[in-house]
Amino acid sequence: MATQIVMDHSGDTRHAFDPLDAKAVAKAEKRFKDLTGAGFIAAERTADGESRRVSAFNPMAEETLFFPRLAGG
Repeated sequence: MATQIVMDHSGDTRHAFDPLDAKAVAKAEKRFKDLTGAGFIAAERTADGESRRVSAFNPMAEETLFFPRLAGG
């Protein structure tokens, strides 16, 4: 199972999907595009526990994190 984790002001929401299920992958890809289009930053967890910023959907990523863009003031 792959997981998309969306961080926001209320905490986090997790969306698990099967990367071998075409319908689930299409829904996850739409979520990726919607969130990044709304200004969220996407990052994939790496094997060593770190994360790296990504700009394209990868259905085989174990975890993709979405962070809201912060505005300074």
